[in-house]
Amino acid sequence: MTTRQLRLVRAAAVSSVATLIAAVSHTLGGGSAPHPLLILAMSTLLTPLCALLVGVRPSRPRVAATVLFAQAAFHLLFQVLGSPTGSAAVGAGHSHHVALDALGALPPVAAADTTMLFAHIVAAAITTLLIWHGEALLRGIARWFQTLLLRAFLSAPAEHRRPDSLRSLLLRPSDAAVSAAVSRRGPPVLVRG
Repeated sequence: MTTRQLRLVRAAAVSSVATLIAAVSHTLGGGSAPHPLLILAMSTLLTPLCALLVGVRPSRPRVAATVLFAQAAFHLLFQVLGSPTGSAAVGAGHSHHVALDALGALPPVAAADTTMLFAHIVAAAITTLLIWHGEALLRGIARWFQTLLLRAFLSAPAEHRRPDSLRSLLLRPSDAAVSAAVSRRGPPVLVRG
């Protein structure tokens, strides 16, 4: 894996985990649960920005700063959008119109209270530890798997025993009646001329 690919994978992991844990901490901090599509959209949109912040080489301060950025961006956008939760009741039937009255003035962004701020700080610390130690854990699992495959490859025998050659079995007819009933007639002999 190239450094660019590794950086993108690390950024995708940071944005996904940070956004998901920010959503959970927002809910545990007393806010409403964010809509799942908002979580997915934010983790996708934050990946390139997280790739810029994470950097090429792993660094705890950069990972922590990226996690804080991702969680702050998610919280800010969630508040600016008016806290879309996805728990709105859908009316009976199937409708093909858009209610434009929902696009009215947005509610003012509420200031974060102490519980919400504490929940986001705890979530940022958990996310940073999860990202940092999760990457080390995945590297350890990959090294173990490579060692296991190498050991299996080295312990395989160099030459395999050839299987015995196949022999055909000739079976005699067991009953004279069966052998007499078999017609031996073939095509007519061509007349040579």
